[in-house]
Amino acid sequence: MGNQLYPNGTSTMTAAVLRGKEDLRIEQVSLPSAGPGELVLRVGAALTCGTDLKVYRRGYHAKMLTLDRLFGHELAGTVVEAGEGVTRFKVGDRVVPLNSAPCDECFFCKAGQQNLCDDLLFNNGAYAEFIRVPARIVEKNTLPLPDSMPFQHAALTEPLACVMRGLEESNAAAGKTAIVLGAGPIGLLFIHAASLQGLNVIAVVKRKDQVATAKHFGAAQVIRLADVEDPIVAARVLTPEGRGADIVFEAVATPEAWQWAVQMARKGGLVNLFGGPPAGTTVAFDTNLIHYSDLTLKASFHHTPSTARSAFDLLRSGRFFCDDFLTGSAPLEDVPEVFRRMLTRPSEGTAPDIKTAIYPKSTRIEALPQVAAMEAG
Repeated sequence: MGNQLYPNGTSTMTAAVLRGKEDLRIEQVSLPSAGPGELVLRVGAALTCGTDLKVYRRGYHAKMLTLDRLFGHELAGTVVEAGEGVTRFKVGDRVVPLNSAPCDECFFCKAGQQNLCDDLLFNNGAYAEFIRVPARIVEKNTLPLPDSMPFQHAALTEPLACVMRGLEESNAAAGKTAIVLGAGPIGLLFIHAASLQGLNVIAVVKRKDQVATAKHFGAAQVIRLADVEDPIVAARVLTPEGRGADIVFEAVATPEAWQWAVQMARKGGLVNLFGGPPAGTTVAFDTNLIHYSDLTLKASFHHTPSTARSAFDLLRSGRFFCDDFLTGSAPLEDVPEVFRRMLTRPSEGTAPDIKTAIYPKSTRIEALPQVAAMEAG
């Protein structure tokens, strides 16, 4: 390939490949090369994600991924090859590519809904030594990293961009009261981002350890389900004059949580049903409650180039607790085992497991302290 940043004398690389339901394998695959307008990156860090876990469980994703494909979509890395026509980036640049880019030509793009693009181009393959970035993503949704920004921090851009889209679509603003249902990775991102925007955040969590974690990321008050008889009543009591929240973010993806969310909103409030249950799931709502309370029910999907940049700016601002979202680390070869462990929720009293940073051994590590120790050992 004529580039000194590629490994010499080899035409293959190590990568995680999805072969079926809960069938993720570490294999040797062909090294990618950059076509016109494309980049090839040496992966600096990739992060585990709840969406990847759902894909792992099901063996596919309706829009993002099918069987026998490279896996993973949250990453940052270093350019090792720039294709013909690329002018914004050069070999050696540190960048974060988003996992998609819109066409900017269809009805939805022109209506300001690029996340719903009829030709939304997705890219996967973060759990690998190298990754090819398609030309459209290079042009529309790849951002340069400052030298001071670690790869693992930059890799948070994609999930945070989805959350920023949810906040944007929900008219989140300082002074409003928000209830966040759930304290998994997305729920915690909502808690932290909303609190940094000046919202008064009430978190509803399941596990005992999630109480302290939610408070750490900015929740002013936290309700643990096991501590209350009725989570709806308990949450509403904490809102101004007990009238309910201005905004409720559902980040659990269960029918019960969707129903709770609607009942936790104030009259005239907004409910963002962010968590996506499996296809075919149905939910029953009280139509009188929705109608006479003048509620707005909506859902937010994915991100846009604009919210990707908002997320990136927040991550690099120094205000965001990047390191605290990265609760584990592993080499690329351990990715299948990492996902097997993710299938089982940790027992009460254990440390929270939010995101695991994956580091290919071939790359120069910009690592958390525990990763440096792991590599040294």
